[in-house]
Amino acid sequence: MAKVSAEQLGSDPIGKLLVKQAVPASIGILVMSLNILVDSIFVGNWIGSIAIAAINVVLPVSFFIAALGMSIGIGGSSIISRALGADNHAKAIKTFGNQITLTLLITTVMVVLGLYYVNELIPAFGGKGAIFEPAKIYYTIVLYGVPFLAFCMMGNTVIRAEGKPKFAMIAMIIPSVGNLLMDYVFIYIFDWGMEGAAWATTVGYLLCAAYVLYFFLSDKSELKLTPACFKLELPIIKEIGSLGFVTLSRQATTSVVYLLMNNILFGLGGEAMVAVYAIIGRMLMFALFPVFGVTQGFLPIAGFNYGAKKYQRVRESIITAIKYASLLAAVVFIGLMSFPQEIASLFLSDRAGQSADDLAANAYVLEHIPLAMRLVFAATPIIALQLIGAAYFQAIGKAIPALLLTLSRQGFFFIPLILILPDYLGELGVWLSFPIADVLATIVTGLYLRKEIKNKLVKEEA
Repeated sequence: MAKVSAEQLGSDPIGKLLVKQAVPASIGILVMSLNILVDSIFVGNWIGSIAIAAINVVLPVSFFIAALGMSIGIGGSSIISRALGADNHAKAIKTFGNQITLTLLITTVMVVLGLYYVNELIPAFGGKGAIFEPAKIYYTIVLYGVPFLAFCMMGNTVIRAEGKPKFAMIAMIIPSVGNLLMDYVFIYIFDWGMEGAAWATTVGYLLCAAYVLYFFLSDKSELKLTPACFKLELPIIKEIGSLGFVTLSRQATTSVVYLLMNNILFGLGGEAMVAVYAIIGRMLMFALFPVFGVTQGFLPIAGFNYGAKKYQRVRESIITAIKYASLLAAVVFIGLMSFPQEIASLFLSDRAGQSADDLAANAYVLEHIPLAMRLVFAATPIIALQLIGAAYFQAIGKAIPALLLTLSRQGFFFIPLILILPDYLGELGVWLSFPIADVLATIVTGLYLRKEIKNKLVKEEA
């Protein structure tokens, strides 16, 4: 696979460059998503559907802490991309050092707090009834590995900002492959149950962190750190924080959505309804991997060329990224609309000797998931515009519009909808909230992006 240097981000043809950046990102996201998907299939078949619901309860807490690392990574990587575009290597290196210090300090504190309040957090996120005990087991073990995951997420965005998408892809593949191998050993061979699933995930995080550390210590990275780089500097922290807050706010909103959804669905259908959402949540992570890959590939291209004041290339990268991502989203849409029940059946065990509760939960999931999945993914073909539009403002360092557009779908539209519609439509109201929020957020983003292109990029080109 061809390597992309930082300088090539400002010179290669946009279409070719986007493919070079997006394909490794897509492969990395695909493997990571497959990891989540296959992990859920293993857990569902070897432990039970309630175990899938338990993991779904834990994810928003652990992912939020890990998202602190991603937020610091994306915020700092925007600075690094623009600094490299402006040939300011000193600022790029100093920013990276500050990213490492911030990631380790903040995530460690959050893990301590997360472990202290474990008995309060799990029920708050829907871990009630039969879900509580397996969720607590999984949560406690996985949380120890979350700082390593945060470091991986931070480092991955920096690797991509350097124009090294192949290495970023490898960093995403390693924890996924490691997790799946350990799933087989710990769950299937050792029969450790939920403990095995948790330790498999944690080992994957450790392997990823080791690889990211190796990359930055080797001659493959252009960012050679000195001890002075780790000293926090307020101007850099503010800039990282303002841009990274966009990603953190998105993940915080996602965690709130999980909290609300798990509790609303538990009230509507108990543990089995939470399992329906858990499967759909896995598909949301997995099915859209090519769209997310194009978005990740787009970020360093837009940031570098904006920093280099090559505004025509910035505009071209926006249009090309939206075209590519929309085409891929349409393909995903066709597949999901055609085979929802077949997809759901992959997660459910057909082994002999299952309890009556497990058999009832499986039947409930198969009955309810086709309509739910079709409604949740109904607006998939248009979401590329919303994702690319929000990513553009983050890439060029405009924190406020990036924040507002990122929060528009879940924060401004989806959360109010799921608080209102289920009171009138029940379960149907929950699933209808997804496409309505997608359409509204895409309209808002499209209008704002069109205004930005016309008033900023076109004028700067002239």
